[in-house]
Amino acid sequence: MQPDMNQTSPSSTTPTDPRRVAARARLDRLWSAGTSFLGSEVALLGGAMSWISERHLVSAISNAGGFGVLACGAMEPDRLAEEIAATQARTTRPFGVNLITMHPRLNDLVQVCLDAGVGHVVLAGGIPSGPVIRAIKDGGAKVIAFAPAFVLAKRLMRMGVDALVIEGSEAGGHIGPVSLTVLAQEVLPFVHDIPVFVAGGLGRGDAIVSYLEQGAAGAQLGTRFAASTDSIAHERFKKAFIRASARDAVTSVQLDERFPVIPVRGLQNEGSRRFLSHQAETLRRFQSGELTKEQAQLDIEHFWAGSLRRAVIDGDVENGSVMAGQSVGMITSEQSVRDIIAELVEQALDALIRQEDRMRRE
Repeated sequence: MQPDMNQTSPSSTTPTDPRRVAARARLDRLWSAGTSFLGSEVALLGGAMSWISERHLVSAISNAGGFGVLACGAMEPDRLAEEIAATQARTTRPFGVNLITMHPRLNDLVQVCLDAGVGHVVLAGGIPSGPVIRAIKDGGAKVIAFAPAFVLAKRLMRMGVDALVIEGSEAGGHIGPVSLTVLAQEVLPFVHDIPVFVAGGLGRGDAIVSYLEQGAAGAQLGTRFAASTDSIAHERFKKAFIRASARDAVTSVQLDERFPVIPVRGLQNEGSRRFLSHQAETLRRFQSGELTKEQAQLDIEHFWAGSLRRAVIDGDVENGSVMAGQSVGMITSEQSVRDIIAELVEQALDALIRQEDRMRRE
């Protein structure tokens, strides 16, 4: 069934309580830089998650007043063009596309986005090149990039990106080494010329408000949306999220510094335990001369090949990679994207009202 692309989102309903009216006006001011930049009603982006952030979830986020982001991942240009068109058929509202900078056909993927009229391109997985940034901007789209450190934020700003996402290590999937609480203190007081969106471990609207008051333009969430009714993820994948606590979302472990392991946060399962054994066995084979260093590194890297799809699509949550952020502990039921966004907005308003009450008492 074709979705109603003209529905009014719950977050746009007019509150009748004067205090909520005032709180909503303040919230709108706090994230006005984000909503203006994104063209959305609320400055809440969907994190780009491979196999999950596709047409259904992305359009649901945008139709609910947020800003959906397609995850290109390893897609080829023709496949990306198909997914963009399918998303545009499901929403008339803005959404972005996340491209991995290491993709061998990055330039072709950029052109696909520009040809389709995508207004925002998110570059992830590494520092983007100057020519790629210029090509996107010259094509009329805005560039969003990830900054896991203040020094990289400054470099990306010099390169001409239009907005930044600072993502803390609390996030799911591939992560940096620093928590959002530290990144926010390092970046938000000193970046005023472009919007900065915060990400990592966010699951409540009151927490989002605290970052808005520090200068953030909005927030990006992935884990909560991954377990929504609008997500195509397997039911066993979603149920794993509902059962999990924050401490179950752990980062991959590296046994030997000679064989780097890219840090990935996900739910601990049989697969993650076998990965440790696999590293130990590969290390033994290297030390005995059975494998060269290059062969051993490839053997370690290939362990998780296809494992995310096995978890998300096939529902193998014991052996697949169940990527999740530490906010997974806040997920207690399967909700629609529309209800999630409405709940986040209501929590933000409650926080602002409590803050106003405290100020009046002082």
